[in-house]
Order: sequence, then C-alpha cells, then structure tokens
Amino acid sequence: MDFFSSQESLTTIQWALRAIVGFFFLALIAKIMGQRSISQLRFLDYVMALLIGNIIAHPLSDEELGLKGSMITMSVLVILYVAFVYISLRCNAIRKICEPSPLTLIENGQIFYKNLNKARISIDFLLTELRKEKTDDIKKVSLALWEPGGTISIFLKSQHQPITSADVTLTKKPFELPRTIIKERKIDYNELEQLGKDEQWLLNKINNTYRVNINDVLLATIDKNENIKIFLYQ
Repeated sequence: MDFFSSQESLTTIQWALRAIVGFFFLALIAKIMGQRSISQLRFLDYVMALLIGNIIAHPLSDEELGLKGSMITMSVLVILYVAFVYISLRCNAIRKICEPSPLTLIENGQIFYKNLNKARISIDFLLTELRKEKTDDIKKVSLALWEPGGTISIFLKSQHQPITSADVTLTKKPFELPRTIIKERKIDYNELEQLGKDEQWLLNKINNTYRVNINDVLLATIDKNENIKIFLYQ
C-alpha cells in the first residue's frame, strides 16, 4: 500500500486511507495500554501521550513522511510501556518514581507550605479546590492530600462532615434508577417486557395520568412504584 510509504504527493483517497489507518491503529494502541493511560496522566502516561501524539501527527499531515516507520516506533514504545508498568508493580524503587506517595497539603487545619511547593501548586489553587468541595474554612479540614494523578483528596473533621441518614438512625430505601420507557416518541419494548407490562398498559397509563399523545412525548421514565414522569416537546 503506497500510503504507508513516503511520497512526493498523495491523492485524496491515500490521505483518507492514511488518516483511517492512523485512527484505528491509535485506538488499538490505547486499548492495549489500558484504561489507566486514559483516565489519568501520571508520569509515565504523560511521557507516552506526548511521544505518541507527536509520532502519529507528523506522518498524518506530511506526505513526505511514511506511516510505516511511525507505527513501528509506536509499537516499540507500547511494548516498553507495558514492560515498565509490569516491572513497576514488582519493584518498589521504580514504583516510587512513577507513582510517588501522596503529599500532605493540610493536616488538622494546618497548611504544609513546603509540600505546596513540592506539588508546584499555589494557595489560590488549593483554595479553589476546597471551594469545589464546598469547604469554606481550612480549619475544618482534617486531611488534604495531593495525589499522584494531580488531584486533591479532602477529608473534613468529623464535626464538620455532612449528616447522613445513618447518623440520625433513619431508614433509607435503596436507590434505584428510573427506567426510560419512551425516548423521542419511541417506546422501549425491552424495558416494558422487563417490567412485565405491554404497550397498551403504557398508553392507558399515560392517557389517564397526563392525557397526552405519545407523539408529544420527548422522554418518559418509570420508577419502581410504577410512577411515570413525562417530558414533552417544547
């Protein structure tokens, strides 16, 4: 296939084929590397993301560069990545380099400024993260950790934690997500079958409760008590 090699010029079809091959090859690479490389960029993941992005981008946009060499290079990098991750799981020294221990930013309401510098974050950034967690006072924080993935884990002191039903001995029913039975005027017969209902039951229920035509229904959901909520086209 000519589009794998370098050319003085490529046809439109060859450009398209090169893009398609590059896309699916990159998707395959991501699948092999696993969800870890996508969900969060740690040290090794960040290096790999930069390398792969640059390696695949150039031959996709430069007709004088062959795609074959880039794919071989990426394959070698992935093998190295998988091997390095495997070794790091069994070698503490390497694991500490790739996945260092969390840094304590706040403990018992006290800020560890040295660790802020180690994490290379500012006070403003820390306060922003606290506000995201609805924490208005640093003194309320029992522990705040800077995680290797670049996030802050915040734990409030017990007296400042939100009250739950367990704290006041309330009986809380288990949560059950409502089922979608109509979406964009179309009935989901599989959901109805799982509920032991049929189309006629649904139409009667909607007509008796809301007196609307199914063609006017954008979305309809049903809970475990067979209560139906509908959302009409506006």
